[in-house]
Amino acid sequence: MSNIKIIDNSIPVAPLTLIVHDSAKSLGKDIDRLLSNKRKNKREQFVNNPVIEDYYKDSYLADVRCARFGTGEGKAVINESIRGKDVFILIDICNNSLTYKMNGFINHMSPDDLYQDLKRIIGAIAGRARRINVIMPFLYEGRQHKRSSRESLDCAFMLAELYKMGIDNFITFDAHDPRVANSIPLCGFDNYTPPYQFIKALLNAEQDLIIDKDHLVVISPDEGALDRSVYFANVLGVNTGMFYKRRDYTKIVNGKNPIVAHEFLGDNIDGKDVIIMDDMISSGESMIDTARQLKEMNAKRVFICCTFGLFTNGLKAFDEAYEKCYFDKVVTTNLNYLPEELKSRPYYVEADMSKFLADIIDFMNHDVSMSNVHTPADKIHEVINKYNKRQNFDFDSDGKK
Repeated sequence: MSNIKIIDNSIPVAPLTLIVHDSAKSLGKDIDRLLSNKRKNKREQFVNNPVIEDYYKDSYLADVRCARFGTGEGKAVINESIRGKDVFILIDICNNSLTYKMNGFINHMSPDDLYQDLKRIIGAIAGRARRINVIMPFLYEGRQHKRSSRESLDCAFMLAELYKMGIDNFITFDAHDPRVANSIPLCGFDNYTPPYQFIKALLNAEQDLIIDKDHLVVISPDEGALDRSVYFANVLGVNTGMFYKRRDYTKIVNGKNPIVAHEFLGDNIDGKDVIIMDDMISSGESMIDTARQLKEMNAKRVFICCTFGLFTNGLKAFDEAYEKCYFDKVVTTNLNYLPEELKSRPYYVEADMSKFLADIIDFMNHDVSMSNVHTPADKIHEVINKYNKRQNFDFDSDGKK
């Protein structure tokens, strides 16, 4: 039986409530709208069931506020009852657009500030919810995934701390190193990847892709992204290759060993379209250098697909690289804050994750197996088949014409 049919015949764990931090307000509103629309057609089967209350609502968003004192200290206030609810907290710890006043100065909120707000919200719930689920798309401190000397392991500490505070499930996307889940081996940790959303967005943006071994190749920009690239290539039925970063281990610049060169391992890409897969674009220097080398190797087109577009050094380098034809499109998800100036760039394509997240929340609220969400190969094949059969098409949010 499919997950959809199971949901139609199952009772939720508890009434659903969404707590959306201001850092993820736009994405949270889209998820809330989609959940309301999904449940609108099913409300009749639960309307007279005393076990289920508020199954269908116009909005599942709770009234929650994170306030600040003049000293910069903060508190979370929940202005409605969440007793017995299945609570999902959504927060984007990479949103640097939020500000607060401290002693008259304007400060931008850092990931540390946002993580503290998350703990304040959990503290305000104070154990009254039926279940607490945290959705943190970009894993806080996830880039520091291993200890090579006297270094802190903040991500592992964060996960352990949240579970001690009483959360039941933790949901993230494309963790830099998913083995961080080993820090909480007996707790719920879900790590999702967006290959289906990537291919759907890319096929919408490009009308003349040929998806086979002779015309397309998937490239990993480094050894850390190899697993996701191999999976994506296998699902598409194309070959893969990899760059490895040659570093200068005699010096440290901005907390890391500088990259001397990118060396390529793989088949000939002459005249082929290339998809570069990675978990994030931070400063973008290594990604641009990888794209440049691929074009020098006579790649036809270069498409950059990254789950998180952080662009920590701004967009100037990407604008210049695009003008030099180093790449053709940059595809990122809307799981983290995206400045409006990025959305206006001719090379940018957004992979919308709101429906995916709404499905995750709906499935988890019903305690339904998430196997189809973890392995979307069939959905990817379906989209590709539709693409290959016709041109000048457009997918809606369900992937249908």
